[in-house]
Amino acid sequence: MGFVQGCAIADGILTINKEAGWTSHDVVAKVRHLLGGVKVGHAGTLDPAATGVLPLLIGRGTRIAEYLLEWDKEYIAVLRLGETTDTQDATGTVLVSRDHGQLTPEAIEEVVDRFRGPIEQIPPMYSAVKVGGVPLYKSARAGHTIARDKRTVVIYTLEVLAVEGRDVTLRIICSKGTYVRTLCADMGEALGIGGHMLTLKRRRVGPLTIDHALTVDEAVNRHAIGRLGDDFLSLDQALDRLAVMVVDGQTADRVRHGAPVPPSKILRWDGVADRMYGSRRPVRIHDIDGCLVAIAICPETSDGSFKVEKVLTGQEI
Repeated sequence: MGFVQGCAIADGILTINKEAGWTSHDVVAKVRHLLGGVKVGHAGTLDPAATGVLPLLIGRGTRIAEYLLEWDKEYIAVLRLGETTDTQDATGTVLVSRDHGQLTPEAIEEVVDRFRGPIEQIPPMYSAVKVGGVPLYKSARAGHTIARDKRTVVIYTLEVLAVEGRDVTLRIICSKGTYVRTLCADMGEALGIGGHMLTLKRRRVGPLTIDHALTVDEAVNRHAIGRLGDDFLSLDQALDRLAVMVVDGQTADRVRHGAPVPPSKILRWDGVADRMYGSRRPVRIHDIDGCLVAIAICPETSDGSFKVEKVLTGQEI
């Protein structure tokens, strides 16, 4: 595998460019087999018909998923106007068809303006959201419609790239938890003719871009020549938004066994470390060689110890 600052990155994040027809689980299973049974998970499911960036968490990478949840996402989606489907995308059954002929680009732009910023969405019935412990898609397949609470998401960027007949190509940057197919369906309803998501391509998840993603076949080929590790993003790189405390070797060894870090044992901070006390924010712990050792949580007061939440080196996973 590759190395970053002298640290082995056999654990990390591999950015896959998922092709249509693969489920996220299919990709995980393929890469897990490729790597000889190493733990593999994913961050941010893509539906089988969708393509693009699927972050795979490798080895200890599976332990940092919760810290990556705040990553925003960028998509290119095509909204097909005039057709409402039961799944809000092209895989579903068309429920209603309406004429789109009188719709102008100006009317489309006016509606698009309404969906920028914080918006409320109702999770679609064909989704993995659980109500009463049961995934909504299971209820939908059984013919049941379940009441769902609205959720607030943020649409940071929403641009119309092209309008071709009844198809509108959109560029979307959004917060976690956003359902792009619901966004498409809601915009179609706001236009008075309905709509669904025809295609979806995810171009970015946080710092992971499609330009540096591998297809599954490319990953297989890279592994065959012993170079797949060069494509890993290290855990430290993935967590680079978290402040870093540096500790000496003895303290690092204690941290690897889960011991808390008192303020007196912090050699220095890299990155902003003020105004963190009482926030319960996660921070990285580095040893003096610059290797990531663990993630800790800020204490309530400036004289409190930093409780270790995740040990990321020196123990079995």
